Amino acid sequence: MTMIRLAINGAAGRMGQRLVVLGSGEPDLRIVAALEAAGNPAVGRDAGEVAGIGALGVKIETEWHVPADVMIDFSTPAGTLSRLADAVERRCAAVIGTTGLTAEQRGRLADASRAIPILHAPNMSVAVNLMFKIVGEVAAALGVDYDVEIVEVHHRYKRDAPSGTALRLAESIAGATGRDAVRDAVFGRHGDVGERGPREIGIHAVRGGDVVGEHTVSFMALGERLEITHRAHTRDTFARGALRAARFIAGKPPGLYTMQDVLGG
Repeated sequence: MTMIRLAINGAAGRMGQRLVVLGSGEPDLRIVAALEAAGNPAVGRDAGEVAGIGALGVKIETEWHVPADVMIDFSTPAGTLSRLADAVERRCAAVIGTTGLTAEQRGRLADASRAIPILHAPNMSVAVNLMFKIVGEVAAALGVDYDVEIVEVHHRYKRDAPSGTALRLAESIAGATGRDAVRDAVFGRHGDVGERGPREIGIHAVRGGDVVGEHTVSFMALGERLEITHRAHTRDTFARGALRAARFIAGKPPGLYTMQDVLGG
């Protein structure tokens, strides 16, 4: 059995801690580095203790000192790009689940993928990535006679809106129906906005409490409505998907990959 060495960036965050917990329990994975931004109160502490599972012998550090096969990153756009430079220098593959990246930042990911394999996905859930495919197929079958609205719900601490998953759902629908995911998107409505246009893709963000993640796509016509919903009950859903992605990308040639590649197309 080949052992895959993991570096976890954002190791003290909500997702990072679950990656530490689940990754440390897998026989083919070994966490060798736990990384955080300077000033994080967890720096210097054992990553396992921070995650609540006892000492692993891996301290959370600001600098990356040891070799790794795959870096998994759930942090901030700035943090991701900083660690990505380290990954390129070390020729280490990267699995990136950070959301809120700008077009310019996504371009930098693409540039880096010429040197190392990078898997970037707005959502690491296997079921959500199947949903990306399904909503496109449904939208194409129903046609523009059905109005499309996307509603996403997340916890109060999420900084970016709408979610990367909601945007990716819109892209899938737009690509399947000849719409433009940017021009035809409508982000919430307020005031006298007039009658709904047939090409609109409504996208709405709700924030509150401790909701891990919920996405609903509604296809509505006169007389009926079809809804497709995904609800994440725990962050472990995303962590397990990221670990599956790490296994997939280890040893792959340079390039930009997605969870669709992990799922086989």
